[in-house]
Amino acid sequence: MATLDQPITRQEPRLTEKIRTDGSPRTAPPMDSRGELSKDTLLEMYRIMLRSRRLDERAWVLHRQGKIAFHISGMGHEALQVGAAFALERGKDYVAPYYRDLPLMLALGYTPREFALGLFGKQGDPSSGARQMPSHWGLRRANVLSTSSPVATQIPHAAGVGLGIKLSGKDEVVLTCIGEGATSQGEWYEALNWAAVHKLPVICLVQNNIYAISVPMDKQMAVANVADRGAAFGMPGVVVDGNDVLAVYRVMKEAIALARSGGGPTLVEAKTYRPVPHSSDDDDRSYRSREEVEDWKKRDPLLRFRTYLEKENLITQQRIDEMEEQIRAEVEDAVKFAQEAPYPEPHEALRPVYAEQVSGGSDA
Repeated sequence: MATLDQPITRQEPRLTEKIRTDGSPRTAPPMDSRGELSKDTLLEMYRIMLRSRRLDERAWVLHRQGKIAFHISGMGHEALQVGAAFALERGKDYVAPYYRDLPLMLALGYTPREFALGLFGKQGDPSSGARQMPSHWGLRRANVLSTSSPVATQIPHAAGVGLGIKLSGKDEVVLTCIGEGATSQGEWYEALNWAAVHKLPVICLVQNNIYAISVPMDKQMAVANVADRGAAFGMPGVVVDGNDVLAVYRVMKEAIALARSGGGPTLVEAKTYRPVPHSSDDDDRSYRSREEVEDWKKRDPLLRFRTYLEKENLITQQRIDEMEEQIRAEVEDAVKFAQEAPYPEPHEALRPVYAEQVSGGSDA
């Protein structure tokens, strides 16, 4: 069993390429083949991406109809999150997510009905028992840590879990996600520094969609990539195309293998874009052009992955149509289920609060 007072031995990063001496990160090339992934796995990845998109779209409609109070979207982030999830040992490894992680949560086993319960603030919401805003995830059965509104606070939580894993001698890892804007927060620096010093099994996945709400990246940092900062921490920094699900899967597999073997953390930056406003309370027309948005829509990760599957003769139009029909039925079922579900009783806000109240209870 490891202890914190053991001497720390430095190891060279064991990703495909070492951190360059000038501090620049390596850039992962696109994945031109599916590697070890089977046809069924690839189709399941696409199904989850499509399910997330259709749920997301329905949530926007529900908000515009005045049926829910708030929605924050994961559109455009489907490929990077699903690629990351499939690289994990789901159910064994831990996840400290952020609010855009609907695709990731669905890949971890979160159901459309559970998502809808959170949207409507109804009884049975597994994330917080309807105490939190929507998309403040938590799922005990999938080792998903409960998160809250202040940005970057999940990063120290992930480092803490990583420390616990190291002290226990287990081979689990922790994935934590964050937007590029939140890397300006002090918690991010403190947690990654701690993870690097103690070689904790933590992978920090930065989902860089260019804007921290309305603030562009060049007003957030003077470096070209968030991953440039990996060298300062003493950990590998990798840039990957976040709209390429297979490239993200490959990079995450390498980072997870490094962490699981005791090699320490990795900073992965997935470049992507959100084609919708920051949230249902945002008007993105005030800070970016419609031309920019339309240009990025041409790089839609769902369209890109579907084109790949068609090119490789892994999916037919008939199969796509069947998926669409099944998923739209799932979405409508989830909305109907949540609308008919009861609101929590007032006294339910008082418990469970303490650990002894949840131990041995529901596994949600």
